[in-house]
Amino acid sequence: MVRLTRVQQQKRTRRSVLAAAREEFTEHGYALAKVDRIAERAELTRGAVYSNFPSKRALYLAVLIDMVENATAGEPPMTSPMTPAEALGVFARTWLERLPLVGDTASGGRLHLRSLVGVLDDEHGRTVLAQVVRLEALLLAIALESCEPAHAMPVRRVRLAELVLTLLDGSGHLAESAPGFGDPFDLARACEHLAGIDLTDTWTPSYLPYVAPAQPCGDTWDPPTGLADQISGDRVDFGADGLIAVLGAGRLAAAEEAVRSARPGEQVTVAIVTDDSAETGRLVRLRITDLIGCLRHVFAPEVWQRVRLVLDDEALTASAIGLTDLDDETEAAVHVQGGAIVARAHGRGAAYAASTADASNGPQPRSAQT
Repeated sequence: MVRLTRVQQQKRTRRSVLAAAREEFTEHGYALAKVDRIAERAELTRGAVYSNFPSKRALYLAVLIDMVENATAGEPPMTSPMTPAEALGVFARTWLERLPLVGDTASGGRLHLRSLVGVLDDEHGRTVLAQVVRLEALLLAIALESCEPAHAMPVRRVRLAELVLTLLDGSGHLAESAPGFGDPFDLARACEHLAGIDLTDTWTPSYLPYVAPAQPCGDTWDPPTGLADQISGDRVDFGADGLIAVLGAGRLAAAEEAVRSARPGEQVTVAIVTDDSAETGRLVRLRITDLIGCLRHVFAPEVWQRVRLVLDDEALTASAIGLTDLDDETEAAVHVQGGAIVARAHGRGAAYAASTADASNGPQPRSAQT
């Protein structure tokens, strides 16, 4: 009973800090916000704030995550539009709702925009953000690819997704410095028209022929429990046959490799790990949660039924498959069949190696085109 009371108190303290921090960031912006003033607003000590959030950046990211989660809670899934152009129009209009209004204060507008300008002021933060955007483009692309007619040849839509995100993020940066400039309806129509551009998009990584073979094995394992899929919100069943890729925050672009090289009909689980959950982990969570919130306005959850995305802050997945010494450059994968791990791979190309491995004859060549 004492433990439950302590947990409840910790939750109340956290809520008070987040509410006070949101007021501080809205009033003063990120750069001029002070942790001492946040503590005063929450009627707590400076130490109490830092015991929950180790830095101002971690607190700012937590405030944004709280805003995004509250904004997307309880949204009903929608039926996927018929064409990629229609889908991009709805997606763009949803995304553009975050743009600051002319009457917003500068600081309040930046917070509503989920602005990271001046927040990621180091090389590591920018590198991770670049990798997260690559993952965002993949998730949007998978949804757009589902809009193609069932009888049509498979089409990769990652370059289209990257172009759309570039346009939308660019409009956000411009709106931050010049609120009210640009018509959101024009931007949405522009995104629709981008679907008609022939980008000659294929997935043919040049390094695949040189990927080291996976190690065949027959290891029993104890799958982790209680982890949720960030896309559907459902609990992940790690016991199902399929590919499990464990990626550090600096290797998120390899998620496409896992998706494209997985065997037909098998599940693909991407577990993201980091050695800095307070800042790097929160940055990944913020961006992915925000994007998925927009995607749920447009696409039904079944679009990503073969792909599961786990934000594994405690590295439970990595531990279950025997990984240690994790960092943002981690890249490893295992292939699970019949409740056992039948192949293991590490390093660049790990997902491809594990998925294409043959337990008796080693890796088999597979088409890279999807």
